[in-house]
Amino acid sequence: PYIVDLMYGVKRADRGEFSNLYTMVDGLAARTGISAPALMVSELPIPNAFAYGSPLTGSRVAVTRGLLRQLEPEEIEAVIGHEFGHLRHRDVQVMLFVSLLPSLFYILARYTLYSSYYSGGGRDAERRGGGLMLISTLSMLVYFVLLLFTLGLSRLREYYADQHSVTVVQEGDRKLSEALAKISIGTWRTMNRRGGTAFSGFKTLFISDPDRAGNDAASVSSYLR
Repeated sequence: PYIVDLMYGVKRADRGEFSNLYTMVDGLAARTGISAPALMVSELPIPNAFAYGSPLTGSRVAVTRGLLRQLEPEEIEAVIGHEFGHLRHRDVQVMLFVSLLPSLFYILARYTLYSSYYSGGGRDAERRGGGLMLISTLSMLVYFVLLLFTLGLSRLREYYADQHSVTVVQEGDRKLSEALAKISIGTWRTMNRRGGTAFSGFKTLFISDPDRAGNDAASVSSYLR
């Protein structure tokens, strides 16, 4: 969480300045059936929101200045409801654990590959090198399979979070749809103003991928007419 705070310019939201937002968060927490997370604000101009945290720091939900400026309050509520879905389903912990598995097999594949190159000479070394190469190949295959599984699971958890927002926010389907369309268009406009890939390095926690912002904006622009 501290690394996320540093990278995304996140600070705890002032209760006086964001009193309406705190009221919204408290209401969503009650309807979700969880304790209200720490409310954070990021200084990034791109419209975005994300849930994060750890067992030591607790759960946090962050919204960006761009989101607060470009979306209506009811749309912000739907977006935060989506993030509460992630907290309700413990997606932060689940995806952290699942993401570690392909990483471990990738490290194993690289380690055994390099070891096979430097296994020395002689028949024993050749057999050992061949065995290490086989392990490396199998580990890389497992890595790709687990990576595809992780990406598929991540997308599935996003759908569950969308569904949660619809259940805890009145007219959540309409509000969330409008919010996501505005986020795509707002991301594209901000990228154009700031120049190309200015925010690409932050996209891990972005709702709309900055590198695909143009295509996403074009596909949803007619929805807001």
